[in-house]
Amino acid sequence: MKVLITGGAGFIGSALVRRAIKAGHQVLNFDKLTYAANVDALASVAGLAQYEFRQADICDPAAVGAALEAFAPDIVFNLAAETHVDRSIDGPDAFIRTNINGVHTLLEACRKWLSGRTASASFRFVQVSTDEVFGSIAEGGFTEQSRYQPNSPYSASKAAADHLVRAWNQTFDFPSVITNCSNNYGPFQYPEKFIPTVILKALRGEDIPIYGDGLQVRDWLHVDDHAKALLLAATEGRVGETYCVGGGNTPTNLDLAKMICAMVDERRKSTGRPAPEAQIRLVRDRPGHDRRYAIDFGKIKRELGWAPEKSLADGLAATVDWYLAHEAWLNSLADEGKAGQRLGTG
Repeated sequence: MKVLITGGAGFIGSALVRRAIKAGHQVLNFDKLTYAANVDALASVAGLAQYEFRQADICDPAAVGAALEAFAPDIVFNLAAETHVDRSIDGPDAFIRTNINGVHTLLEACRKWLSGRTASASFRFVQVSTDEVFGSIAEGGFTEQSRYQPNSPYSASKAAADHLVRAWNQTFDFPSVITNCSNNYGPFQYPEKFIPTVILKALRGEDIPIYGDGLQVRDWLHVDDHAKALLLAATEGRVGETYCVGGGNTPTNLDLAKMICAMVDERRKSTGRPAPEAQIRLVRDRPGHDRRYAIDFGKIKRELGWAPEKSLADGLAATVDWYLAHEAWLNSLADEGKAGQRLGTG
């Protein structure tokens, strides 16, 4: 199939690009290349005939329309988004522009393009969203029936996008699927996110700030497992449906930081430095910080046969090893002042 992936140079997007090409699909990566883009994550596919890159903005209707006309995709995955909660608190405008207005532009461009085609029955638009649209849950896990209750500018912008996609499906019979995933981790993640930031600060001997009491809970999913779920949702999922995708791993932020520090310490015992866990500091909590996320992925397991394959212990160990092998990359971003200043978990 021909697969157009917006935001394909991002962390999750690049994993999906690699997975789609491995599955034999032809891929067009449509990405603006913002600060969090990482073309290194695409080095393994950049020279392949199956892969094409187009630098453009999803808020540009002419650029989106031109890409649709030239590539004629069977599937459009939308992963182009501003995603970091702390950045959304500091400056919501970019989140409204990309995550809401950009999705509207994509929907209308796809709808216009489909209206001129006779063989459009197989087309799918997949909106890749987050569990954060549901707010916080005291126990159990979010399901596809959970109430939307976003508590940050980021999650509110993603919730608005989900509502637009659903409305286009219901009003215009637009062939869409929505996925809501939990926190992702793995190689190539931009180092403002929780796991690479803990690794970075542990390696550099710097304080590791954890918001509040550190007892916030997140559901962690390896990015490769997420990419597999997205392809299944696009090819075998039911049009108009939503699928929740989670890892089933729910440590507290403090416990996760301690796990990472222990792994870094085990691999760096020869340095003679104190154990990185001693660098953990509890700091003032951020506004609107959700207490607990967890996903019930029963629906996608029942309907599509998907379940996460990587345990947190194995996936985290492999992730720590990858970042240690790419320590120069981590440090280069930190030295540019782009990373390591915040420590959010989404």
